[in-house]
Amino acid sequence: MKLETREVLLRAYAQLQRIIDELYEAHDRAVANNDDDDASLLVSRADKLYEEAENLNLIITELEER
Repeated sequence: MKLETREVLLRAYAQLQRIIDELYEAHDRAVANNDDDDASLLVSRADKLYEEAENLNLIITELEER
């Protein structure tokens, strides 16, 4: 894998992690405020992005091993 590709993928992964953290924090605030609909939406999106981030991490790892 070219260095530029690796760097872009790693930046994307890091950005996804920040977004995921933000969504989970917003979820926690929504739960604390008894905003169940918002909490459900936030955790659903966070979980989905978490899966995507994990898949991206696997791809990065596999390509680095080549």
